[in-house]
Order: sequence, then C-alpha cells, then structure tokens
Amino acid sequence: MPAVRERSRAHEVAPGRSVVVRVPATSANLGPGFDTLGLALSVYDEIVVTSLPVGELEIEVEGEGAQFVPRDGSNLIVRTIAYAFEALGRRMPGLRIAARNVIPHGRGMGSSGAAVVSGLLAAKGLLEGIVDVGDETLLRLATELEGHPDNVAPALFGGLTIAWMDEDGPEHKKLIVHRGVAPLVLVPEFTMSTEVARSLQPLQVPREDAIFNVSRSALLIAALMQSPELLHAATADKLHQNYRAQAMPETDRLVRALRDAGFAAVVSGAGPSVLVLADGPGQRLEAAAIAESVCDTPWEALMLAVDVKGGTVREYAEGST
Repeated sequence: MPAVRERSRAHEVAPGRSVVVRVPATSANLGPGFDTLGLALSVYDEIVVTSLPVGELEIEVEGEGAQFVPRDGSNLIVRTIAYAFEALGRRMPGLRIAARNVIPHGRGMGSSGAAVVSGLLAAKGLLEGIVDVGDETLLRLATELEGHPDNVAPALFGGLTIAWMDEDGPEHKKLIVHRGVAPLVLVPEFTMSTEVARSLQPLQVPREDAIFNVSRSALLIAALMQSPELLHAATADKLHQNYRAQAMPETDRLVRALRDAGFAAVVSGAGPSVLVLADGPGQRLEAAAIAESVCDTPWEALMLAVDVKGGTVREYAEGST
C-alpha cells in the first residue's frame, strides 16, 4: 500500500513548482481569411504560475483589464488550467497566478485566446516530467475552449498560421512572413464584443462573394510570404467586414479611408482595432498619420513585428522575468 501512495504522489504536481508563460497577441482573419488565417504579433501577456496545496487560489493582475479580471475560479486562465488537468487525467494543484497583461481587451487582438493559451502552457509546464503535452493536444484543447482555432494557433505557434478543422479535430500550418511586411495595429478606446460581431453575419452568402474571398485568401498567402506589394488587393473581403460595419462605424470609416489611400487595412479579428499590413516601416508611418487626420476619436498606433516563436513556457527562477 505505501508503494502505491508513493507512485500516486509522483504523478501529482508538488506545491512550490513555478513556471513563467509568455503569449503573443494575435490578429485573426486578415481580411479574406475568415476563421482561417491568423498572425502572431509582438505584444505579450505574461503570467507566473506557482503550484500550491490543493484547493488554494491566489490571483494578482496588473495592466490591461486588471480592474475587470476575476480573482476567483471563474478566471479564464484558472478555468483553462482546470480543463487541461481534467482532460489529462491529473488532479489540479492549488494555484498562485501573477499576471501582467499588455494585450488590449475587447479590441480584436486575441486577448481571450491568449488567456486560454497561457493556461494551457502553464498546465504543460507544471506537468513537465509527469505528462507529455504535445502541440496537437494543446491545439485541440485550445480550440475546444475558444471555439475556433484561428486565434489560438498563432498564439501557440507564432508566425502566420492557416488553421482548419477536419474529422480528427483542428489542424494548422505555420508559415514565415516576408521580412518586408510591417504590421501596424490602430487601437481605439472603445471595445467590441466578439459574440455581437459574429451575430451580424448571415448564414449564407452569395456564390460570387465566396469565390471572391477564396481568390483573395490564396493571393494573401503569396503576398505575405513573397510579394508584399500585392497586400492591398489580397486583403479585400466580402464575407464578414461589411456585415459588421454597422456595429463599429468608426472602424469601418477608418478602414475605408486607409484602403482608399492604398493601404492594406482590415478589421483586426472581430474588431474594433484596425490592422494595417504595410509594405515597409515608412508606409506604416503614413498610415498612422491618416488615422490621426480622419478620426474624431483617438487611436493608439502600435508599430509591431510579427512574432515567430508563439507562446513559451519555462521554469521560473526568482528575478528572471
């Protein structure tokens, strides 16, 4: 009997184990690639998760959304860790979570997907040496929690990702973006609900619009990987942005103004932020200047890079963050 108890404890997370997780922001859709394409961006949320005795929970949050993030079991990161431990057949320890949020909330930059990925990578790190959690499992669990893989795939793996569902679950392909592509995200003060944005789309679209988006999605892969000069044509869309415009007229106005000026501007995710895929840093500055001139409300201009690593987890050492 003692030997059985010893083996059981060996397969549990002991109190005091600590990991640090870093996850990038993402922009999904990229215009025509609705629910399929996603891009990881160089804005990061970071959490330090420490195992405590079972049943204990401590949460500290600073930065974006700190005043709204729950400090109890309803916290999305906590729920994600619990989901992962249950799926992997392990008892979840108590948790101390210290979160530093930088990704804007409710702005179409993948904050909820980043929280889900953060929780999964924390579970992976805590279970290191106990359970081997591979990429396929991470993507499956993330998609189950988020509902679709277009944001969680780039958050997990970095770069440009194509995500799709087949009979075996979610799949992804990571691609390397041409170094000439310079992302700019224009972030407003107001927010947008993803659920509201998705509810505005029709269940069926004209055949011509579907063909239009298929062609532009294919062109967008070529533009992002090889030919940035094609980005303006490649980011045109007829499947979702026009339908959502009524819910965020200022976003729609800015996208139209930028596109009329020749910039590859799209709604970032469900909005209301605007993503500009500029062909070089100079063009990015020009786009930011247009945003200042045509908008009645302020938009923060984030000059970003494409993140190529995706989410990371490592053992935490005091003072290492």
